[in-house]
Amino acid sequence: MTKTVTIFHNPRCSTSRKTLELLEEKGIKPDVVLYMDTPPDSKQIHTLLKQLNFSSARQLIRTKEDLYKELNLVDASEQELIDAMTANPKLIERPIVIVGEQARLGRPPENVLEII
Repeated sequence: MTKTVTIFHNPRCSTSRKTLELLEEKGIKPDVVLYMDTPPDSKQIHTLLKQLNFSSARQLIRTKEDLYKELNLVDASEQELIDAMTANPKLIERPIVIVGEQARLGRPPENVLEII
């Protein structure tokens, strides 16, 4: 049985586009989630953190975004970071590829090859 491959994708991001291209070159047609249009909720982010094997939400947040500084998230709690990502999906690192119970951040795109 073939596992479903899902990519949390932002078409405006060159790294996200390259990761999607890499999957397609490998003959994979992933389910594409345009997370900027349909952001994950708090429960989904918790699941992603487990699938990515991240110990902190800070590993999934784009700390170099101006919005990160504007929202004063430097000393934010885990739940505050997750709430910020659900309200502002621009803060979520991208792309994220999910296969079964595992996920990888496509930075660089080749990282996702570990799980396909």
